[in-house]
Amino acid sequence: MADKDQTTKTENGADTPTPNGAAQPQQMPQTQVLGQFIRDLSFENVAIQKGVKMEGQPDINVQVGLEAKKRSTEGQYEVAVKLNVTAKMKDNDDIVFAMELDYAGVFAISNVPENQMHPYLMIECPRLLFPFLRRIVSDVSRDGGFPPLNLENIDFVTLYRNELTRRAQSEGEATTPS
Repeated sequence: MADKDQTTKTENGADTPTPNGAAQPQQMPQTQVLGQFIRDLSFENVAIQKGVKMEGQPDINVQVGLEAKKRSTEGQYEVAVKLNVTAKMKDNDDIVFAMELDYAGVFAISNVPENQMHPYLMIECPRLLFPFLRRIVSDVSRDGGFPPLNLENIDFVTLYRNELTRRAQSEGEATTPS
């Protein structure tokens, strides 16, 4: 006789399989977006200011910075994604436009162990903010007189790992005697 997978109902009504029918209490991370807002936004149409005629597609450079801090209310965190977008002409490196966006979200987070909170804040929270960032960048570039700039997905896991590596290297250099 074959074993049957048993399931349990979760709060949202979804079936969750339980091995061998044993009920397992799950403390899944819970994240609630309490609010999102633009802390700072700047867009400069440099091409029109300088009278530069734009021919062809410019090279787009996007730099991403992340910031997270605990708020005074228990279990609340503020996470910001900072984008610096520049578009330059391929043939002469003239800047066509420049955009800076500092976009933040306030999150209520529970059931995340303290030792996993930093990666959670720097990976999961920015993922939740990204679709809104993408829309803002697209709208602002379009409203600035250019075709809408649709950002590619950002791999926040790789971004986080690269930042950890960079910090470890800089700390290693700081502690190495001369």
